Amino acid sequence: MKNISLYILGSFLLFVSGSFLFFVGVYFMLFNYTIFLDWEILSLNSCSVMMTFLFDWISLTFLGCVFIISSMVIYYSESYMSVDMYKSRFYFLVLMFVMSMMMMIVSPNLMSILIGWDGLGLVSYCLVIYFQNFKSYSAGMLTVLTNRIGDVAILLAIAWMMNYGSWHYIFYMNLWDDSWMQYLIMLIILAGFTKSAQIPFSSWLPAAMAAPTPVSALVHSSTLVTAGVYLLIRFSTLLQNMNCSFFLLLSVMTMFMAGLGANFEYDLKKIIALSTLSQLGLMMSILFIGYPILAFFHLLTHAFFKALLFLCAGLMIHCMSDSQDIRHMGSVINHLPFTCSCFCISNFSLCGLPFLAGFYSKDIILEVMSLSYSNMFIFFLFFVSVGLTVSYSMRLIYFCLSFNMNTFVCQSYYEEGVMMRSMIPLSLLAIFSGSILSWLIFSFPFLIFFPLSLKLLPLMFVFLGGWLGYELSYISCVTSFFFLRYYSLSYYSGCMWYMPMFSTYMLYNGFFSLSKKYNSVMDSGWGEYLISSGPGSYLSKVSQSLTWYQYNNVKIFMLLFVFMFLISLL
Repeated sequence: MKNISLYILGSFLLFVSGSFLFFVGVYFMLFNYTIFLDWEILSLNSCSVMMTFLFDWISLTFLGCVFIISSMVIYYSESYMSVDMYKSRFYFLVLMFVMSMMMMIVSPNLMSILIGWDGLGLVSYCLVIYFQNFKSYSAGMLTVLTNRIGDVAILLAIAWMMNYGSWHYIFYMNLWDDSWMQYLIMLIILAGFTKSAQIPFSSWLPAAMAAPTPVSALVHSSTLVTAGVYLLIRFSTLLQNMNCSFFLLLSVMTMFMAGLGANFEYDLKKIIALSTLSQLGLMMSILFIGYPILAFFHLLTHAFFKALLFLCAGLMIHCMSDSQDIRHMGSVINHLPFTCSCFCISNFSLCGLPFLAGFYSKDIILEVMSLSYSNMFIFFLFFVSVGLTVSYSMRLIYFCLSFNMNTFVCQSYYEEGVMMRSMIPLSLLAIFSGSILSWLIFSFPFLIFFPLSLKLLPLMFVFLGGWLGYELSYISCVTSFFFLRYYSLSYYSGCMWYMPMFSTYMLYNGFFSLSKKYNSVMDSGWGEYLISSGPGSYLSKVSQSLTWYQYNNVKIFMLLFVFMFLISLL
């Protein structure tokens, strides 16, 4: 009997369970059904340890999508990690990652959410440093330390909820008390901003690209970075009672900054990472405008086409001898036709091309945003960010699939069957999931009346962005006339507004000099004598005295006896 691979078995089980959960979630959605489950693990006298689960259509459909995408990623990893020495370790790390996300999704309790939340942060650190080089270690440290800020915010929120008597957030959805609840929701927003990499915590997300590509596909589609958005969707009822204009501004600026940076980037995986950051900003902004279901809808559609985009990019990098520079790619479509077809499908879906998955969620988000009471600045940045998305996607397609012939010599181009089979379901979902989910989630269609010019504005920006991306791809012309002349501006735009520098050496440089002074004053100064050496030298003297006393015990006893006798006579 042929041995079944661990990867294939795990992907099959995840795919079956994900499909089942998705259909159960659709059933719950149609009948407005919710299960609140209390599982008593241990009961001792009057104390009980209970685990609580919340199964409604949001948690079940999202969990089904996570499992389906994870199954395809694990199946893809069967081929991608085949020559890796520690592929079993990689498999179990990915499985732990998915289980942590599952724990976070189905928990209505902040204590059990913390288990999944912390699990995501710790396992992501292990996966980012998987290749064990200096770049991976630096990226992993930046990732885990930024995420720890969110963990601390969750811990403080848990402590704050002790004012209410329960950690179940669903009990407080209709409760609003300015003096108490405002602090709680601010802590939850801080946690969501760190996990979903909004400004000023954006720098860790492109750095996390040091992980293997299948992990990047999982992290950037449906697990780690979407956890913050999902948490805020769950707390969205409380957001409606406060002014979120400042958080809306931060989210829109994140979307704009990521779209601008991706147009100046040449690393394939970083371009896709900045694309994820841009889409997270879009989800957060529509959430703060007050439409959590639209944010959830885009969260699901984005998960499918972004996972497909990463899997296609991983195969292309694999064939290019692990080079991620898009300037080294060119005419790949002649060698990898199926992969490039899937790559184009996912890119067009990301752009919001009509009747693909991304169109259904992005178009309705833009129309609802136009309908909201936002100012002209937010309106302008929203539409420009959509245009920038199409611009960098067009640039990516132009560089990778056609244009130049700067490829390395002696490349081994091949399309592995396992990798191709994992892309087929995701390609179908990237095409059809938007329409299917929109018919399921919205029981009646959104009917928004606009003038024709405003109605066509999203499509106009899509086509304008595509034209801009095509024009930007002519390196020789643009470089000589613009980039070098305004080098400071282009460098500022391309390095995420100096945010990685603020997050790394500009942040810890002062702390290092401060810690050096503390070390010279405390550890190497008076603290050395008073705290480190002082007790040791004192105890040494005492032990010497005791030793001397023990070695001369007869004389000492006699002298003490005589001394005491004389004192008694006096």
